Amino acid sequence: MVKAISIEGLSARLGNKDVLTAVDLELARGEWLNVIGANGAGKTTLLRCILGSVDYEGRIDISGLSEEGALSRARMIAYVPQVPVIPPGMAVIDYVLLGRTPHRGAFAADSEHDLSVAATVLDRLDLHGFSNREVNTLSGGERQRVVMARALAQETPILLLDEPTTALDLGHQQDVLDLIDDLRHERGLTVLATLHDLTLAARYGERIAVLADGGVAITGEPAEVLTVPLIAQHFRANVRIIDDPAGPVIVPVANRSDRETP
Repeated sequence: MVKAISIEGLSARLGNKDVLTAVDLELARGEWLNVIGANGAGKTTLLRCILGSVDYEGRIDISGLSEEGALSRARMIAYVPQVPVIPPGMAVIDYVLLGRTPHRGAFAADSEHDLSVAATVLDRLDLHGFSNREVNTLSGGERQRVVMARALAQETPILLLDEPTTALDLGHQQDVLDLIDDLRHERGLTVLATLHDLTLAARYGERIAVLADGGVAITGEPAEVLTVPLIAQHFRANVRIIDDPAGPVIVPVANRSDRETP
């Protein structure tokens, strides 16, 4: 296995709180790994440690990262945050072209290749008619796809996704995740994503890691990880699991069976 990301003994604090205390995790090049866990388990902090935007202790090795620094990491890792910061008044095409900055420098003019890359990702994310729209005037789902377009325009070998489908309707959830999976197979993209939707986590990606109590509680294939006892333990949820060739389907079950039907 050629490792893309290797994490050993990772610990991180936010303020006075220990969020991560003993994380060990590995991703193979071209793999898609989904990280799940209850609110506050440290999923976002884990991604930000890999990105280099949070102080941590332990070891994170990124394959192909020859030197430290924000620019070097930006050429290797693209990140889609839960709450992106979007400059006011910026047009969609200009925002997406920010993804090309690590390859051309902050003040260099956009090349024909840069414009072509931006146009291609906008088209593949069903945003071809949005180029001149102001980003902050778009709906939440449209804005989320624009943020994804910027990350994909970065053309990095590693993609970090923090709840990438939260603002998307069902159809666009499938479109975005299918596109990422296509790119994974086309160019060996390595994907590390956090997801709240356990069925999506099972359908997309080869492995799932459960984050709990500051570390990784279990890692494995979706059918191994997503069991009724584990979901009850880590999410305090009552569910039923439907076996499907594409992956387990997680169905919430009401905790009270004696409620009257209107």
